[in-house]
Amino acid sequence: MKIILTHEVSGLGAAGDVVDVKDGYARNYLVPRKLAIRWTKGGEKDVEQIRRARKIHEIQTIEQANQVKAQLEGVKVRLAVRSGNAGRLFGSVTPADVASAIKAAGGPKVDKRRIELGAPIKTLGAHETFVRLHPEVAAKVDLEVVSE
Repeated sequence: MKIILTHEVSGLGAAGDVVDVKDGYARNYLVPRKLAIRWTKGGEKDVEQIRRARKIHEIQTIEQANQVKAQLEGVKVRLAVRSGNAGRLFGSVTPADVASAIKAAGGPKVDKRRIELGAPIKTLGAHETFVRLHPEVAAKVDLEVVSE
């Protein structure tokens, strides 16, 4: 099935890309989550509009990405969460939690879809997360998860 991506999907493409995927993946995952729309001749006009919007919100150059990377790596990020006695969290830390913690710590606004946690964060302590700012630039953010 041919679809138009409306958001970046890891391993598939960026917003505005027209890709071919299996029918079930498009019908059951991408379209219901509003990550993609079905390709039509009329929808082809939307591709240019999606690409223009992506250019406005996206970091354009490597120099800009390096500036944001320097800001991110200079910020100490602490995230207070509920936890049990043994240091295990009630639930886990999500990329949205990390994005709001970065903003609260005085860092730049980061899109939650660009944050890569690696493994789920379910314990207190220091953790490393990465923010993919540009295809060639990723910033390492040291995250300290503390109890409320």
